[in-house]
Amino acid sequence: MQCPLFLLLLGPLYTVIQAQEISVNDQKTGIIGQEIDLPCTISSSDPNVHVSQIMWEKGGSSIAVYSPQHGTHISDSNTYQLINPSQNSATLRISSVRAINEGEYSCEVTLFPSGNRKATTKLVVIAVPQNSAEANTEAIANGEEQTVATCRSSSGRPPSLITWQTSLPGNVTTTMTNNTDGTYTVVSRYVLTPTSQADGMPITCNINHESKMIPIPLKLSVKYPPEVTVEGFDDNWHLKRNGVFLTCSAKGNPPPTSYIWKTIDGSPLPSTVRVKENILYVDEVDERVNRSFLCEVTNALGSRAYRQDVLVREKPNPSGAGATGGIIGGIIAAIVGIAVVATVILICRQQKKNQTAKDDDEFEGPPAYKPPPPSLKLQIEKSAEEVPLKALPPPSDTTESQDMELNGKTPPKYQMTPESQRYSDFQNDYLEQENPIYNEFQPPENASPRDEEGFVMSPAVYV
Repeated sequence: MQCPLFLLLLGPLYTVIQAQEISVNDQKTGIIGQEIDLPCTISSSDPNVHVSQIMWEKGGSSIAVYSPQHGTHISDSNTYQLINPSQNSATLRISSVRAINEGEYSCEVTLFPSGNRKATTKLVVIAVPQNSAEANTEAIANGEEQTVATCRSSSGRPPSLITWQTSLPGNVTTTMTNNTDGTYTVVSRYVLTPTSQADGMPITCNINHESKMIPIPLKLSVKYPPEVTVEGFDDNWHLKRNGVFLTCSAKGNPPPTSYIWKTIDGSPLPSTVRVKENILYVDEVDERVNRSFLCEVTNALGSRAYRQDVLVREKPNPSGAGATGGIIGGIIAAIVGIAVVATVILICRQQKKNQTAKDDDEFEGPPAYKPPPPSLKLQIEKSAEEVPLKALPPPSDTTESQDMELNGKTPPKYQMTPESQRYSDFQNDYLEQENPIYNEFQPPENASPRDEEGFVMSPAVYV
């Protein structure tokens, strides 16, 4: 099969094109106000191919051209430059990047005799924002919703994302402004109804730009009038008591500037009372102290007062006087009780442990009874074999037995030999050692089984 003529003509050209390569960056990031370089390099494996022209263009418009025969041409020399152009490279430099410089830049190379080749670089323009945050020092606890903190990210590109981190419930309002230079300004405000408890509370503004988190911690400032308390009255101010006093404590924003002690009815303070700053001292309790006292505290937002009623008793109040002591005594008693319970538990555990060990020893130890040694056992068996037995004479007849009884004579009894007696004594001792309960059932001394039971027992039955 023959190839068409035009394919034969394009074959060498296709080989030349494949031998050329133009290299650029797929994407570059430029920062507003700084310069950036966009490189373009040409490589060729065919020495017969020559570069006739290198041109940079944006949006279809030429911005910089280099030709080995005609030199360099720049459309806007204040913005663009070609760095060391040659047949192998032409790097485009943007001297001061602006937002309008963002876009796609193409490097087109004219090759002879192969034709034109083109590669594109995308330029992304960003701007690093200026970040700040502040607490509103003019927030007042007056029951109205107000801005307590403001966070700002100015002149950034792309726009920043602002979030808040705090334990206080509130709302967030955010605004974004497009600046004329292509940047953005984002302002976020944290809004709530401030109270005195919010004063000094932490809050953090988090600014996220280009996947970079920037936290800015703050402390809220809420103005509020003084909050006053009085301490020191224990409901046991009795006549002639000495060394008692009342302490007036207050907090506010701004801080309190003055403390004034007065009576509720406006009368002068008793002569037994003296005041030093926020403390009212009573040298000796008497009837004149039996009244209500006011502690008035003032700051820049106003004055607040706390009323303390004092009841003077004729005699000490045991419940009031011993309240503190009772609390302390209860705590001490609780501690002692816990210690006693812990000690008892430890003792019981130790006793149980000892008893367990003792039981284990008794279970695993040797038996209390020890059998006689083999030599003694053999001696016993030998003695039992050597014991001679005397058989009773056979009865002659009934008449002879009755005659013997009438004549006052008894039938002959069994007589033990010395060897038999020794074996019987040893056997009795052996039974006593083996089971002491036999001691309670021993027959009386010199008694014969035949005398009581009417029969003859041989010692051999014990073997």
